[in-house]
Amino acid sequence: MSSPLTAGTPLTVGNGRVKEARKLSRRSVRTERRLFLADGPKAVEGALTVEGCVVEVFATPAALEQHADLLGSTDVTLVDERALASLSDSVSPAGVVAVCRHFDAPLEHVVTASPRLLVICADVRDPGNAGTVIRTADAAGADAVVLAGQSVDAYNPKTVRGTVGSLFHLPFAIAPDPAVAVRAAQARGLRVLAADGAGDVDLFEADLTGPTAWLFGNEAWGLPDDLAALADARVAIPIHGRAESLNLSTAAAVCLYATARAHRATT
Repeated sequence: MSSPLTAGTPLTVGNGRVKEARKLSRRSVRTERRLFLADGPKAVEGALTVEGCVVEVFATPAALEQHADLLGSTDVTLVDERALASLSDSVSPAGVVAVCRHFDAPLEHVVTASPRLLVICADVRDPGNAGTVIRTADAAGADAVVLAGQSVDAYNPKTVRGTVGSLFHLPFAIAPDPAVAVRAAQARGLRVLAADGAGDVDLFEADLTGPTAWLFGNEAWGLPDDLAALADARVAIPIHGRAESLNLSTAAAVCLYATARAHRATT
């Protein structure tokens, strides 16, 4: 990487390094190389806090000047506007993108850290929803997040951007089988609560004081019965108006903050 003081002429869209980085927009390439793109100053700022995560930072001259506090002590490769835009899937690129190494933790490491508040997402497909749930988990003080089953790639650019940096703030694991994640949490003494609109336990009457793992399902069809049956309880958020239901990210926010409040009341 070039120093921002001696970066020279910005690289163009046809440059080989830019082309190689652009390939990381494809999940297959991200998985093979265990690399991904962090797009925007918040994501890059978060990535820089994770030791060994950042491989290279690309920035336009204008972004380098605008974000001098963030990038001033970091090696930066200058690129022109077109090259930067080719690395970003944002409608209005912020001018800075980092190539980063994958940094997810094994499931067993996440659960053996004795979390008091864990989030398990089962088959959450929408990158924006996944990003918002991770951001909400971070805000509520959760200890870790597990993306399980056929959930969206955590390193999808829209997911990374949707976390607004929170992806880099708390441990997360990727688990192929949601049932394994549920049982692993239970084995470590967490009470697994399935968020289920048809649940028989009212969220605001539930005991949320102990170590808790929330299990959230797919945006469209929720949790499969066999998976929800593994939980210690099925918990419903009461609907007082005429809305049919709450969307996934809103439901997650209500459940996580109710649990965070209960935890803080007992400490």
